[in-house]
Amino acid sequence: MALIKSISGIRGTIGGVVNENLTPVNAVKFAAAYGMWLKGQNQKKELSIVLGRDARISGEMISNLVANTLTGLGIHVTDIGLSTTPTVEVAVTLDQADGGIIITASHNPKEWNALKLLNEKGEFLNAAEGEKILKIAEEETFVFAEVDDLGKYEKKEGYIKRHIEEVLKLALVDVEAIKNAGFKVVVDAVNSTGGIAIPALLEQLGVACIKLYCEPNGHFPHNPEPLKEHLTDISALVVKEKADFGIVVDPDVDRLAIICEDGSMFGEEYTLVACADYVLGRTKGNTVSNLSSSRALWDITLKHDGKYQASAVGEVNVVEVMKASDAIIGGEGNGGIIYPASHYGRDSLVGVALFLSHLAQLKISCKTLRESYPDYYMSKSKIELTPQINVDEILEKIAQKFSNEKPNCIDGIKIDFETEWVHLRKSNTEPIIRIYTESVSQKKADELAQKFIVEIKELL
Repeated sequence: MALIKSISGIRGTIGGVVNENLTPVNAVKFAAAYGMWLKGQNQKKELSIVLGRDARISGEMISNLVANTLTGLGIHVTDIGLSTTPTVEVAVTLDQADGGIIITASHNPKEWNALKLLNEKGEFLNAAEGEKILKIAEEETFVFAEVDDLGKYEKKEGYIKRHIEEVLKLALVDVEAIKNAGFKVVVDAVNSTGGIAIPALLEQLGVACIKLYCEPNGHFPHNPEPLKEHLTDISALVVKEKADFGIVVDPDVDRLAIICEDGSMFGEEYTLVACADYVLGRTKGNTVSNLSSSRALWDITLKHDGKYQASAVGEVNVVEVMKASDAIIGGEGNGGIIYPASHYGRDSLVGVALFLSHLAQLKISCKTLRESYPDYYMSKSKIELTPQINVDEILEKIAQKFSNEKPNCIDGIKIDFETEWVHLRKSNTEPIIRIYTESVSQKKADELAQKFIVEIKELL
């Protein structure tokens, strides 16, 4: 069991001991800290936030605690209930709210939950803002409202529908071409809110949808991280149903993976590559992804005469570099698409609409599209940590050992070799060291990962 407090928010396992897990006490404390920070940022007499959640079993309980804490601070809460992370982000701007909170632990298993925190732009808080909230939570400097000044609580529906309407308005979403293509797809939404949002979007686009695990009950039928080893059921169903492709989203619908018509993986890394290829082919510009993402995006960007930049891992870091470099599309290689023409947040609904537009205009199969891109192979491994392990010390020793390769140390260690790379970093969301490698074959990528697992274990 664990509780992880970081600039990304607070994330932990449900139940157990206070301050060691995400207990009701910790949820209240962190919600209060966010509310106090929000009040400190604003001179307005009345503040409002949008609150939404994925379908986790603990979601309603945590959401109620957060809502009551915020109204206790005098902040008005619009609770949009079962939703997606990008839907809450869009709702903040649509309602001109002062902030937002999504109750979700993203790709983590069902025993986890978290509070993701947004500013008035519907974007994640930066490092400095996150640190302030952690400090307020630690010091418990909370001042609650008097009885006549309590915030109002309101439940509102229809925000996923409004989000879909915003997606369909995007200039590069070719609704007519998608409808004419007559696509049939299978959707695996891991029994969370993607089971509401993705089929509803596909219906508006005239796409026949076969639902797999689309009941938003929070009982995840497989590990919710959209990796190949977790997606055997949808791969088989895509082939059985003779579907054009499969769509996989994580519990809060900010990561998108595609399955080709033969049941093979399009590649989580290549979701962003395909969407960027489509956007850059119609709008000249630059791209950004994080250090753990494939070189394929760099290749595609150069093909379209754009400039590519890498950021530290984390959506807020990608967005920061995107704004600085005027990138027109970016994201993370985990299937997260950030398209500023919509909003600065990873959004699987936007990703699905752009991917469908690309495929419909090209009039080729999903597999053929994948084969048109450069072939890189990634290995994603991890090493479980204990509290006694000094990760920074381990990474520093690795950097010293490979100093001749001039490692990039802006976020853990990224070592670029001639035809491959390795990125080692401490996760912000789990007690692990992530080990990402990429090479010209799966065998070479796996071998590189194993080499560095051995290096780290020797240091442990």
